[in-house]
Amino acid sequence: MKLFRSILFWCHLIAGVFAGVVIFVMSVTGVLLTYERQIMEWADTRTYDATPPTPSARRLPVETLLARVRNARPDVAPATLTVRADPAAPAALSLGRDGAIYVNTYTGAVLGEGSPGVRRFFGLVTDWHRWLGASDEHRPAGRAITAACNLAFLFLVISGPYLWWPRKWTWRQLRNVTWFRGGLPGKARDFNWHNVIGFWCAIPLFIVVLSAVVISYPWASNLVYRVVGEEPPSRSGPPRAGRGGAPRGGGRAPSGGGTIASLEVDRLNSLWTRAERQVSDWRSIALRLPTSPRDPVSFTIDRGTGGQPQERAQLTLDRNTGEVVAWEPFSSQTRGRRLRSWLRFAHTGEALGLMGQTLAGIVSAGSALLVWTGLALAWRRFFVRKRPAERPTAERTTTAA
Repeated sequence: MKLFRSILFWCHLIAGVFAGVVIFVMSVTGVLLTYERQIMEWADTRTYDATPPTPSARRLPVETLLARVRNARPDVAPATLTVRADPAAPAALSLGRDGAIYVNTYTGAVLGEGSPGVRRFFGLVTDWHRWLGASDEHRPAGRAITAACNLAFLFLVISGPYLWWPRKWTWRQLRNVTWFRGGLPGKARDFNWHNVIGFWCAIPLFIVVLSAVVISYPWASNLVYRVVGEEPPSRSGPPRAGRGGAPRGGGRAPSGGGTIASLEVDRLNSLWTRAERQVSDWRSIALRLPTSPRDPVSFTIDRGTGGQPQERAQLTLDRNTGEVVAWEPFSSQTRGRRLRSWLRFAHTGEALGLMGQTLAGIVSAGSALLVWTGLALAWRRFFVRKRPAERPTAERTTTAA
């Protein structure tokens, strides 16, 4: 057992030294991305007045709203139209990584395109979080590095509790690994902080890092399905979403290849009304803007904050008859798909709402401190020579005489 503990300690130390800097970068950027969704929404809409002109005012029908945007901005190529239940919230026409156009739902006036500076900031932070800031041609290498470090981090999170687990359970031993102690010298302080932060962050950090590994590796994502006895789905499809939910593959979100002038908006009013009736307590509805009069029309209906897959559902309606082609609430999905979706948003904490985001941000800050204290301990172990112990005062006096 002692030999196993020694081997595990050196593996823990070596993994931390080699992956520490990258883990530190991902942890710090994770903290900066904690409230990305809320900050971008506030920055995009804070200067726009979309309140109802009168208490009894009603929003424009969808077809009228899109027609007015078409007249004002015929060059834009939006992918979706999102309307929130909040009567004072503007509608958003998404433009992929280029942001969104915001529209007054009562007048159809185009309010603007949000805050490009804030979006650039979060785009840069996300690039460092996922690819270490690598340019497009070097992103596969950056992704490989962060993926490997996520895997090493998972090993550190799992092995850490075993290493600090007291061999003898006493109140003093328990206090040393669960609470901060003041007045300690450098090495003892770093050791105390490393243990205490690891103790309090262990469970949520395990979930955050495990989900990062699932996001990083196709084999880990497939394993989620196999664990519950399902065959993994095909990996063909649209670009995978980033932390904020928007496609992160570069360029505009796919919209069928045309501008708003080419959209087929006929009969959308009745279909939108049907979607509103499907979920009475919806908080947002996103319409996938159609480019063909023959294709079904798809809606994403969300009862949550935007990052809670368990509150989201997909509704597909026949364009001509309004009949339901498909209704896919979260509960209708397979166990593997539900678990995979939940892990995606457990990584950011969004699956549990604002409280979950806050917890994810706290453990990201904790992981940065774990790296800092761990590297400091490794530095002292390998590079700081121990000073020879001083002899007692009486001995020094005798020698001097």
